[in-house]
Amino acid sequence: MHSARDLTSDMFRLTVDGQASSLDDIFPGFHAQDRLGVVVRCPGGALGASALIMAAITGFYDIQRASGRDFFIYPDYFLFHAGERHGDHNMLDIWPDHKEIVVPDDPELILQAINDRGITRLLVEDGAPGFAEAKRHTRESAESRIRTVLAYASGGHVQDADVSVSRNSVTESYVNAVIEKSPRFSDETRSRLRADRVGVDVERFRSVALAVLFSSSANVP
Repeated sequence: MHSARDLTSDMFRLTVDGQASSLDDIFPGFHAQDRLGVVVRCPGGALGASALIMAAITGFYDIQRASGRDFFIYPDYFLFHAGERHGDHNMLDIWPDHKEIVVPDDPELILQAINDRGITRLLVEDGAPGFAEAKRHTRESAESRIRTVLAYASGGHVQDADVSVSRNSVTESYVNAVIEKSPRFSDETRSRLRADRVGVDVERFRSVALAVLFSSSANVP
C-alpha cells in the first residue's frame, strides 16, 4: 500500500483525444468498486501500462482518503498472465499475490478468469488475439459488465492512440523495482525493459469497442 503514501492524482497528466482529462474521462463513472484487469502476454509486458495502472490505483486511494476513515485495503486489480507468469508486480500494488493469475493461453479460459474476478475495466495487448472463440455465455457475461477496454503496448505506445497517461519519478521508481527484483526476468529481459523506458515519459493507449474483441477477426483493433 506504499502508493497510498507516495502518489496523488495531480502527479499524473492524462489526456483523451489530446485534451487534458481526468481518470473519470478514461474510465467513465470510475468508483472504488471498479475492477481493473490487464492481460499480459510477454515478460514485463504490463509495464507498458504501468502509469495507467498506477493512476487508477491512486484514484482508488483518493476515494479512500476522501472517506475520512482509516483504511488498510488494496484495490481489486488483477493481472492475467497468458500461458505463464510474466513477472511480479507487487510493487505496482497488485497485491496480494493471488491477484496475479496464470491462465492457459486460450481465449475462453482467459475470459472466464476475467469474468470470475468481475473485471469492469480491461487492458489488452495491442495486436494480441481477441476472444472470438469464447462461448456465447462467457462473452455475454463480459459484455454485461465490462465498461472500458483499452489496447496497450509493452513498449508503452500503440498506433492511433486516443488516450495518454504521463509517467512520473515515483511511478518509475516502482517500475524499476519490478524490473530489478522480479526473479522471473532474465538479464536479457531486464535490459529490454530498461531500454523500453528510456526517453519515454508518456504511455499511449487506444480505446477499443468490446465487440471488436469478439469479432471473427479477433485482433485488436
